[in-house]
Amino acid sequence: MIALGTVYRHQFSFSQEDVILFAQVSGDNNPLHLDADFAATTAFKRPIIHGALASSVFSKIMGTEFPGFGSVYLKQVSEYKRPMFVDTDYEAVFTVTSINPEKHTAEISTEIFDKITGKKTTDGMAVIMNKEEFA
Repeated sequence: MIALGTVYRHQFSFSQEDVILFAQVSGDNNPLHLDADFAATTAFKRPIIHGALASSVFSKIMGTEFPGFGSVYLKQVSEYKRPMFVDTDYEAVFTVTSINPEKHTAEISTEIFDKITGKKTTDGMAVIMNKEEFA
C-alpha cells in the first residue's frame, strides 16, 4: 500500500533520436524540436524536447513502477516552466498528495528537475486509480 506523502524519484534523459521518433509518432514536426539551424534563431538557441515527450515519463513510471501495473491514468495537468534539452539528465519526482480509498485513487504531484541546475522544468498533477495500492 502506498501512503500519503510517499515520494518516488526517477532519473532519465532523452536523445535526439527519441525526439525524432516522438515527432514521427505524434506528427509534431515543429522545427523547434528537429532543426538545429532553425532553433538557433529562437530564444532557446538549440532544439528543445516536446513538452508531451517530457510528460510521457509520468505515464511510464505510473503505469509500470509507481504505483505500477494495474494503474489507470485518469488525469494529468502539466505546466512547462523551462525548456528541456536532449542528452541532459533530469529527475522526475512523484509525491502522493491525497488518497481516496473508496475510489482507489490518488492525486500525485508530478515534477521534473534538471539534475545539474536543480531548476524545475515541469510542474504538474496526476490522478491515478489502482485498486491494489490505494485500497
